[in-house]
Amino acid sequence: MSSPVFATIADTLTKSLHLKEAPVALSFTDSLPAGLATHTGRVPAGCRFWQEGALTAFATSAADHDLCSIGIYTHHLESTPARQSELMAALKVFGQLDYVRQEDIAMIPVLEKQHAYVIYSPLAQATTPPDVVLLFLNSNQSLVLSEAVQQVEHQLAPAMGRPACAVVPQVVNTGRAAMSLGCCGARAYLDLLDDGTALFALPGKTLEEYVKRIEALACANELLSQVHQLRRRDVDSGLSPTIEQSLAALQAG
Repeated sequence: MSSPVFATIADTLTKSLHLKEAPVALSFTDSLPAGLATHTGRVPAGCRFWQEGALTAFATSAADHDLCSIGIYTHHLESTPARQSELMAALKVFGQLDYVRQEDIAMIPVLEKQHAYVIYSPLAQATTPPDVVLLFLNSNQSLVLSEAVQQVEHQLAPAMGRPACAVVPQVVNTGRAAMSLGCCGARAYLDLLDDGTALFALPGKTLEEYVKRIEALACANELLSQVHQLRRRDVDSGLSPTIEQSLAALQAG
């Protein structure tokens, strides 16, 4: 797919779901596209790149993730003795708090293949096919995503918790969508991830299939919401309309 296609997909997602934040594209690569800027400055955790990636395109290396030992681990980025020591120290703290127990570690998804760079960008600006597309959603928008995933994959998307960054390797490794409820760290580091927001991650390889169903289901949900609201008012008034009658009344009105 070319960049204009990504822009069209991003526009469809934004309009269908009434997104407040741009869909974010993530790509893993061992070589940088010509002209792509590298990230400057420091971030407290790798998930912060999601927020910045909603605004502009840039590439990161393991060094840019240096303050996030968990993200380096889940994204299978190049480690060093210092990074490994920090990871062990973090897991020790999490274990002492009964937050991540020893038996939990094996269940945390880790990217199967190591790459030199992670590219972040608004989906509309992507010049290379994304491996993952992240969407910041409320519960109503997530409803549409969950229905679309069920229709495309014939199964329900998992709803994941800590660490939030694990949703990326989960999707890359399985080729299937996943929802992340975030984690306390991501909710501290990302302004976009407030109490009413979660993440949905879609695999880039089959993105167009999801978008077709999202567009159709979003339209159906909006119409049916009006039907149900009208039917509720009528039932509260003592009537007993069928769904078909409520739809006809809505269309006539």
